[in-house]
Amino acid sequence: MNTTFQTLGVSPILCELLKKRGIAVPTQVQEKALPALFQGRDILGQAQTGTGKTLAFLLPALQQIHPDQHQEQVLILAPTRELAKQITAVATDLAAALHIDVLNIIGGQTIENQLQKLQRHPQVIIGTPGRLLDHCRRHSLNLTGVGRIIVDEADQLLQTGFLEDVDTLLDMTPKRRQLLFFSATVPDKIKSLAKKHMHNPFVFHVLEGSSIALETIEQRIYMIKEEQKFSFLCKLLHEMNPYLSVIFCNTKERTSILAGQLIRAGFAVSELHGDLSQGRRTQVLRDFSKAKTQLLVATDIAARGLDIAGITHVFNYDVPHDIDYYIHRIGRTGRAGNDGLAVTLATAADEDWVRRIEHAIRATITKYTASGKIQVKQAPTAPKKKRIYKDKLPVATYQATKEKRHKTLHKGGNNRRRRS
Repeated sequence: MNTTFQTLGVSPILCELLKKRGIAVPTQVQEKALPALFQGRDILGQAQTGTGKTLAFLLPALQQIHPDQHQEQVLILAPTRELAKQITAVATDLAAALHIDVLNIIGGQTIENQLQKLQRHPQVIIGTPGRLLDHCRRHSLNLTGVGRIIVDEADQLLQTGFLEDVDTLLDMTPKRRQLLFFSATVPDKIKSLAKKHMHNPFVFHVLEGSSIALETIEQRIYMIKEEQKFSFLCKLLHEMNPYLSVIFCNTKERTSILAGQLIRAGFAVSELHGDLSQGRRTQVLRDFSKAKTQLLVATDIAARGLDIAGITHVFNYDVPHDIDYYIHRIGRTGRAGNDGLAVTLATAADEDWVRRIEHAIRATITKYTASGKIQVKQAPTAPKKKRIYKDKLPVATYQATKEKRHKTLHKGGNNRRRRS
C-alpha cells in the first residue's frame, strides 16, 4: 500500500489543503518524522534542504494545537530572518483554515509593533533567537506554556553564533515538552545540546536532498585565473541571459564590490547580505521575486530559506569553503521539477575544495577551460622501456670489491661461537 499523508496521521482537513497545493505524496523525511512526531517523541533529524522538512514539523504542530487556547503553544527557531519568514508564509497559509494565529518575530522590525502583536498571545511563534530572547527578557513573551519547540537548520545556528541563545531559550521552556532538531549536519556541539535537552530522541538521517539537486541541476566548473573572473562572469551573463540568477560570494565585502562592478557594467543588480536593514532586504527579495531585478548578488544568507520560483541559474563567483553551502547554493535553482544550471568559477587555489565537494556529492563535476572547452586530463605516459637486443646482450660491469672477493673465497667458520 502506498504511503499517504492520511496513513501517516495527518488530519483530513490538512490533507485536503495539501492536495489543493499539489502536494499528494510524502517525502522520505516526512515518512520518517511524522509518526514519531504524532507520538510526541523528541526528534534529531538530519536532512538537506529541499527534503520537505518544513511540512514535516509544521503538520503535526498545527494539527495538535488547541485554537481555543490563546497562549504560545509552538515555538520555531530559525537562523536567519529570511528562513523565519519562509516558514511563517507556509505556516500562515495552512493555519488560516484551522483558525490558528501565527506570528513572526525577527530582528529589523520595530519592537513596539511586535509588543502589540504579542499581546494577543498567538499560538505559533516563529523567529530568530536574538529577537525572541530580547522579548523573553522584556517579559513580553512567555514560554512556560509552550508544548513543542522546533529548531530548524541547527548547524547554521551554530555557525552564526546563536547556539548559546538557543540553549538559554530552551531553559525557559517546560521540562515536559517536545523538542525537534532539524539540521543538514550534526556536529558535536549540536549533539551535546540535544543530549542536554532531549529525552530518548528518535534519530534519523535522510540523504535525498543532495540527490534531488543532482537530478535537476546541471553543474559546471570553469577553471580560470582570479583576475579573469569578473570579465568571464559578464561574458557568461550575456551568453546565457538568465531569467533569474543568484550570484554567490563568500563575504559581504566581495558581494558589495561585485554588485558595484556589475552595475557599472550595465547590469540591473541587487545585493543581499547581513549589513542591510530588514526593510531593505525585504524590498530586495520582493523585487527579485517579481523579476524587477533579475540578478541577485548575495552572501550565503540566501543559500538557505530562499525559495523563489523561476531561478534558472546560480553562479558561485567564489567557491564556498563549506561543502553543505555548495549544496544549499545550487539548490536555489532546479526546484519544483524544473531544470537549473549551477556554474562555479574556480582557480587553481580552489582545487582542494572542488575535490571535497565532488567527494561529498559523490560525482565528478564537468570542468571547462576559460575558452569553454571541456578540460581533459592527460593520462600519464608510461616510461619507455629499454630495448634489449638478443644478439647484443649487455655485458655485466659489476666487479666485487677486494673485501667481498675475500669473503667469497673464505670458507669461514662459526663466527658466532664464543672464543675460548
